Amino acid sequence: SAIAAGNSAIIKPSEMTPNAAQVVIDIVEEAFTPDLVKVIEGDAAVSQELLSLPFDHIFFTGSPAIGKVVMEAAAKNLTSVTLELGGKSPTIVGPNANIKKAARNIVWGKFANNGQTCIAPDHVYVHRDVSGAFKTAVQAEIGRVYGKTPEAQKATPDYCRIVNERHFDRVRNLIEDARTKGASILQGGQTDASQNFIAPTLISEVSDDMQITQEELFGPILPIIEYVDLDKVIDKINANPKPLALYIFDKSKSFAHQIITRTSSGAVGVNLTVVHFLHPNLPFGGVNNSGIGAAHGEYGFKAFSHEKAVLEEKHSITHMLFPPYTGFVRRLINIVVRVLG
Repeated sequence: SAIAAGNSAIIKPSEMTPNAAQVVIDIVEEAFTPDLVKVIEGDAAVSQELLSLPFDHIFFTGSPAIGKVVMEAAAKNLTSVTLELGGKSPTIVGPNANIKKAARNIVWGKFANNGQTCIAPDHVYVHRDVSGAFKTAVQAEIGRVYGKTPEAQKATPDYCRIVNERHFDRVRNLIEDARTKGASILQGGQTDASQNFIAPTLISEVSDDMQITQEELFGPILPIIEYVDLDKVIDKINANPKPLALYIFDKSKSFAHQIITRTSSGAVGVNLTVVHFLHPNLPFGGVNNSGIGAAHGEYGFKAFSHEKAVLEEKHSITHMLFPPYTGFVRRLINIVVRVLG
């Protein structure tokens, strides 16, 4: 989007994913000269140095915590920003949901890249009437796509690993914190530090004092929360920071409509997860804590450009509204105000 809008650009990929960064470098160096597009690698110190520069615009993808750092640095140069952040994207499974379809889409959206995507379903509210069937269906779907045992899940090339040791420890500690505070591990929980492997983990009986209910999980943990009263679920969502995505599964359009109209989120997926990110004609972005601005397609072009107004006078009569403000001029002004208003 930045290049399409006519900019030169500096790209700073994450130091946590050097292989992906190298792919970006190879593509950029083949396609552009360094004065147009340059990839710069490095740690947080390099990022801080870049943020001190007077860019026209900064586009950042990452956590809300680092997003605040980026925004603070940009403010010193009055640089505009687009922030793609994250948060705890909730999922609601209604009493009339297609359970098999819900399980299939939620398992894919949650465990793709080992849960390390900003729009992964963070946790699922499931209506009591379909809770048992949903849990069974999710377990069956995990077994179908990744394997029924940790050994099978380790062996399949389709199941990823946690990006590094620090985040492996963070996710493992989330599971242990929930376990020690009374949560039930329905499936998974097995880990292997030598591979940064964490099995697909389903957790129930969660409480507000657990870390998994307080911070973005960004890993292969899926808390399943049973509900009866949808109003209480909506109140819970609205009491927390606005999420980047919200997912709804139910056959009833009115069920989805009341959730959409009574909550605020970057985007909503009805009977699907994650796919809205891929749609070229939809804006992708968050609200407040989950992001500022939007990207993709036309919205990305606008994010990296300025719509500059240019007006040329040819046959204007605006001079008739200039002082001195005679009675005729005042009447003319009143007419113009009424017409334009």
